[in-house]
Amino acid sequence: MTDKNHRLGEVIEASTTEFTSQSYDLYGAPPLGTLVRCGGGSETGVVYGIVFEVATRSLDSTRRPIARGRDEDSEAAIYEENPQLNRLLSTEFRAQTVGHRDDETLRRWLAPLPPRIHSFVHPCHGDELREFAGSLEFVPILLSAPTAATDDVLASFLRRASESYPDPESFLIQAGRQLTPLLGDQLQRLNNILRRLSP
Repeated sequence: MTDKNHRLGEVIEASTTEFTSQSYDLYGAPPLGTLVRCGGGSETGVVYGIVFEVATRSLDSTRRPIARGRDEDSEAAIYEENPQLNRLLSTEFRAQTVGHRDDETLRRWLAPLPPRIHSFVHPCHGDELREFAGSLEFVPILLSAPTAATDDVLASFLRRASESYPDPESFLIQAGRQLTPLLGDQLQRLNNILRRLSP
């Protein structure tokens, strides 16, 4: 659980509703819809979030990257010829807080406190992901978040979570049934999400 090799990055900004993390590796952010966790100290406990945005930008906000590849054969060659780019650019990812664990109890609602700055961020896999996805109690938090593309984020999460189940298709069918009462008055939105869950 605390293996250094599985750390994605560190929290660099946090509130009770979301947190932003800087990836240790350029372009090393987890994909949209990934369930991540951070924290774990006695003060805040573990906080869970679902990645809803990934961005790569210049570390210096006053200087934008410039095109460098006119005479290069590949994109990889640009980075080989300009190794300083790994120190001038940064990849960050933002996650919507969707749950927390206090003591040993998993709760699928906002944590009372945000994670601390510099908390390590880890991806959730296997049993941990399956446990969290066992209930969609957190979905209203995600669907009402003031962020773009929440439907795509939810669909991505459900597809990724289904891969941790022995029968992914059954999980997705059950998830669709749980979403129906939550979005019964937003039929177009429900249909859009369900279409994204189709193979």
